[in-house]
Amino acid sequence: MYGLTSQIRQCAVSVPSNIAEGSGRRHGKETIQFLAISRGSLYELETQIYVSFDIGYISEIQLTECINEIEILGKLVNGYIRYLTKE
Repeated sequence: MYGLTSQIRQCAVSVPSNIAEGSGRRHGKETIQFLAISRGSLYELETQIYVSFDIGYISEIQLTECINEIEILGKLVNGYIRYLTKE
């Protein structure tokens, strides 16, 4: 349980940290690269949430709530990437 909790925390910190770092870059391509890393961390987090459910650490309600939030965040990150790609 400790290992999974640690991985979830790392992903949860990685997502906004990479968004922030990418936003501080001077070039759009660098920003997009960090956003892609952030998106990857969201996918990793999603997997860890499913594993948490599968082994009984969280309830189905918690699973649904977490996955819904992750999907919303993924759409926001993807939208930001699309916006920067069009510039």
